[in-house]
Amino acid sequence: MDKDLKTKKNKNKRSVIREWVESIIVAFILAMIIRTFVVQAFKIPSASMEPTLLVGDHILVNKFIYGLRIPFLGKRILFLGTKKPTRGEVIVFIYPQEPKKNFIKRLVAFGGERVKIKNGMIYINGQPLNDDIFGRFYYYNRGTYGVEEEIVVPPNCYYVLGDNSFSSQDSRYWGFVPDKNILGKAFLIYFPLSRIRLIR
Repeated sequence: MDKDLKTKKNKNKRSVIREWVESIIVAFILAMIIRTFVVQAFKIPSASMEPTLLVGDHILVNKFIYGLRIPFLGKRILFLGTKKPTRGEVIVFIYPQEPKKNFIKRLVAFGGERVKIKNGMIYINGQPLNDDIFGRFYYYNRGTYGVEEEIVVPPNCYYVLGDNSFSSQDSRYWGFVPDKNILGKAFLIYFPLSRIRLIR
């Protein structure tokens, strides 16, 4: 009788442990799916996006908004509700010159558009970007791709700039971001608590 009870207790114990292990594995898989395809947290490492984003800000990035990106292939599957990146959005992308690094910048121009930076202003196809998003910042025409002469953004690529263009390694220096490198849109600062806000 005691032996049967002991055997039953051991079975119950093993069953509880198995349930815990299964729950942890399922939770881990779900977390990885969400992180890979839906939302991912990032920490801002530099001052290139000041004053919009400060060093140490923890942000959330919507990785689904531009469509489901298949890792390693760089292919994107569009679904109902997904959209194309929009000028002025703050995006996270794989740095073209070092694929293991992720960068965050503001999207300025699309493939086929002519970009020029002069006297602190950005010009797209000869017209100044002076709306409230871009009008807040002074843009320096430094680097190989940031001179006063117009440059044309290649097809399926984007031109991006840091809001703090005095101290930002961006498209002015290393060129363009291929569409396949876009990871998602930064939409929320969630830490520190005093900095909680939507990103625009």
